[in-house]
Amino acid sequence: MRSDAVKKGVQQAPHRSLFHALGLSEEEMKRPLIGIVSSYNEIVPGHMNLDKITEAVKLGVSLAGGVPREFPAIAVCDGIAMGHIGMKYSLVTRDLIADSTECMAMAHQFDALVMIPNCDKNVPGLLMAAARLNIPTIFVSGGPMMAGHHRGRKRSLSSMFEAVGEHAAGKMTDEELTEFEHNACPTCGSCSGMYTANSMNCLTEVLGMGLKGNGTIPAVYSDRIILAKMAGMQVMELLKQDIRPRDIMTEKAFMNALTVDMALGCSTNSMLHLPAIAHEAGVELNVDIANEISARTPNICHLAPAGPTYMEDLNEVGGVYAVMNELTKKNLLNLDCMTVTGKTVGENIKDCANLNPEVIRPVENPYSTTGGLAVLKGNLAPEGSVVKRSAVAPEMMVHEGPARVFDCEEDAIETILGGGIHPGDVVVIRYEGPKGGPGMREMLNPTSAIAGMGLGSTVALITDGRFSGASRGASIGHVCPEAAVGGPIALVEEGDIIKVNIPECTLTLDVDEEVLAKRRAAWQPREPKVKTGYLERYAALVTSASRGAVLEVPGRNY
Repeated sequence: MRSDAVKKGVQQAPHRSLFHALGLSEEEMKRPLIGIVSSYNEIVPGHMNLDKITEAVKLGVSLAGGVPREFPAIAVCDGIAMGHIGMKYSLVTRDLIADSTECMAMAHQFDALVMIPNCDKNVPGLLMAAARLNIPTIFVSGGPMMAGHHRGRKRSLSSMFEAVGEHAAGKMTDEELTEFEHNACPTCGSCSGMYTANSMNCLTEVLGMGLKGNGTIPAVYSDRIILAKMAGMQVMELLKQDIRPRDIMTEKAFMNALTVDMALGCSTNSMLHLPAIAHEAGVELNVDIANEISARTPNICHLAPAGPTYMEDLNEVGGVYAVMNELTKKNLLNLDCMTVTGKTVGENIKDCANLNPEVIRPVENPYSTTGGLAVLKGNLAPEGSVVKRSAVAPEMMVHEGPARVFDCEEDAIETILGGGIHPGDVVVIRYEGPKGGPGMREMLNPTSAIAGMGLGSTVALITDGRFSGASRGASIGHVCPEAAVGGPIALVEEGDIIKVNIPECTLTLDVDEEVLAKRRAAWQPREPKVKTGYLERYAALVTSASRGAVLEVPGRNY
């Protein structure tokens, strides 16, 4: 056992004395040592129930003959961090989570790990750590929130953000807004639509790192506790069979993840996280392949914010496995990939039926014949940009209009809520990328304000930052290269015509190349927004969003 390095032999007598200080018996010292990585805290609604999940996992590990030892991972609530300096600290935690988990696992020589994440950066951060460490590992999340109910309609956090725009437009009173806020988020769990947290938890099932239902069983269901016990027991089986994350997270598994991503209409953030996870697994995942996969993958789910269904609905009709089984009708998945069940993808999903064709459309009758995400390129985004195509109004699939240019999110919000944006405009928010932000803030506030004010079908938003999975509309993020390194988005001026063509996957700045060359020659780098602490170090090391915003080791040839 790996843990023998800290438990066996004369030289380990001091180590054993410390285990005795923990209250471990001689019998426990003979058993495998299982690290339980809990993201529990009391500030994130998606994490407030993880103490119960953790206890269930520990019971499962003990039942199967292991010795569970819990240690923490941090978590930021993107919703609470949204729209202020706190959002600069969201994406950057992904690497802190991966790094700190690596440190704890290596320092204490755990034999295996159970990862217990739930919200946006914890899932990819812990998947990155699992790939990096490559010891037997299983995931069990805290589960999604139930949808809210307001005046006879199911609602969620995205509709709550949009309500602020409705209020600014005079469509909602103070009293109605207050009533809404008390009904939008009724339970613990990751927010109830196909936002980033639920996207990544669902893709954890697809990658093979979580058991059936990991992405969809609601946080408040007792089935979630049962799932946690099963995960605790199953990690012991993974240890016995020596099945490791890199046996599971292969190139074929990532192709499956991208395919199901397109079918589900996941958050654009998946295009940031999947390459970063693949990087840690030793797999090169170029986001350019997304359009190729999208071209052959039908979009068969429209969960909020793209449509009126929620995670609880997807769970009731068969969950992620039912979506995957539907895709096998077009031979779109690699069925021979190994998973944490000890079985292949094909064996796992073969009997998982789609119980409601209104929630999961049959592949013969999809919402669209192409996938939910698209990578757009052109002279405005030579390295690419990403849009959630499934959440774009049909009339905005092709759009051109004058640029309204802002060098930070706050300035854009002030103008939007002040009524300064008009139908046809293209809002450009720049210097918000991984380096320029720093931290690549999510733009849920401006996209929600645009939608809430009734401009969602007439105004596009383009940024080198990123979008919450709760954003909808012609919201094009991850524009690369970013403004901070002199990318073309830094050269856009007020009134320039920008052309968006999502079907053709193009993003064009309609300005003569000679004019752009003059602007490029005159461009000067901006003074860094942050000059101290972790964000300063992050800005110095982070790479382009097109590479997953991974941190670069100076001197390494990438």
